[in-house]
Amino acid sequence: MIQVGDTLPAVTLMEYVETEGGGCSLGPNPVEVAKAAAGKTIALFAVPGAYTPTCSAKHVPGYVDQYEALKAAGVDEIWCVSVNDVFVMGAWGRDQKVDGKVRMLADGSAEFAKATGLTLDLTARGLGLRSNRYSMLVKDGVVKTLNVEGPGQFEVSDAATMLAQARQA
Repeated sequence: MIQVGDTLPAVTLMEYVETEGGGCSLGPNPVEVAKAAAGKTIALFAVPGAYTPTCSAKHVPGYVDQYEALKAAGVDEIWCVSVNDVFVMGAWGRDQKVDGKVRMLADGSAEFAKATGLTLDLTARGLGLRSNRYSMLVKDGVVKTLNVEGPGQFEVSDAATMLAQARQA
């Protein structure tokens, strides 16, 4: 499992951009994790799935609500990573009204989840291999804090915990 002090895995996630501009085109766009994280402070959180109850009711809205405070604490970008396809992540971002505050990054084949060692096997529930729920503060591609939730929990990967950690970093 990835640890504090480790570098993020060199995998490619996918992002659906709503409007053309800023060098991004409409449609699925590859996001090379190492390149995208270089020189930035990122509040990254991962969820088991788009549109799932806790993720939609608490996890994403918390980060959207804390966007300004996280930016003031030195966070350059907020990333939400989930083992879903890029179109689902784009639609979920619209539904959650992330409006450019949170980058909704698709880990469609669970490559990022596998590379971090933070997978969650929900095959028995018909959901297959997913990502565990966690958050991490990343500086220049290096993990500075890591908050992994226990099974069925939502206690340490929330935006308030991340904000406190970003303020201390």
